[in-house]
Amino acid sequence: MTIIQIFFDFILHIDKYITIIIQNYGAAAYIILFFIIFCETGLVITPFLPGDSLLFIAGAFAARGAINAFLLFLTLSLAAIIGDSFNYMVGNYAGEKLISNNRLIKKRYIDKTKAFYEKYGGKTIILARFIPIIRTFAPFVAGIGAMKYKRFLFYNVIGGIAWVAIFIFSGYYFGRIPLVQENLTYLILLIILISILPLIIEFIKNKIKNKRVKNSL
Repeated sequence: MTIIQIFFDFILHIDKYITIIIQNYGAAAYIILFFIIFCETGLVITPFLPGDSLLFIAGAFAARGAINAFLLFLTLSLAAIIGDSFNYMVGNYAGEKLISNNRLIKKRYIDKTKAFYEKYGGKTIILARFIPIIRTFAPFVAGIGAMKYKRFLFYNVIGGIAWVAIFIFSGYYFGRIPLVQENLTYLILLIILISILPLIIEFIKNKIKNKRVKNSL
């Protein structure tokens, strides 16, 4: 298996990997899940890590009694808030330099995030939590744009807690339903599709807009 194949297998069968993590590492599973969420929100080079689906599936496992739901919520809320804060600091102190010298940071992602800020302002930090890729770049761009940290932290805490709570406790509730337990792979695909739907819609809108501009010339 190549690294890419392993990555896609991890995303599509995250329930299998979380089972392995819980069975093999016990209480340390909280630390591992913390690290994944921290990286997904805190490092601009890893926007592809699973966030929504991991939270939902972790909540489903909590419903089975494999892990504690409240401790999971606290741990991953902290990971989300610290991750965004770290990302902000990186953007604030070295953002422009990283963009110009790092090929791993896609300029189109930065541009999309800036457009998001222009439309929603500070609320972007909250709204972006629910949109993959934008979620990772929003705090980074906030740091570059020199948003005051106190203001950023206010939105960061609200967004982080809301994001983690919605997905974990949705997983906790629906994870008790036998039909959901038997079809977790399909549910993961559905969550991924719903998560990236705003990006797909925005991509289509831009394509239509660009086509109209070309036709008018």
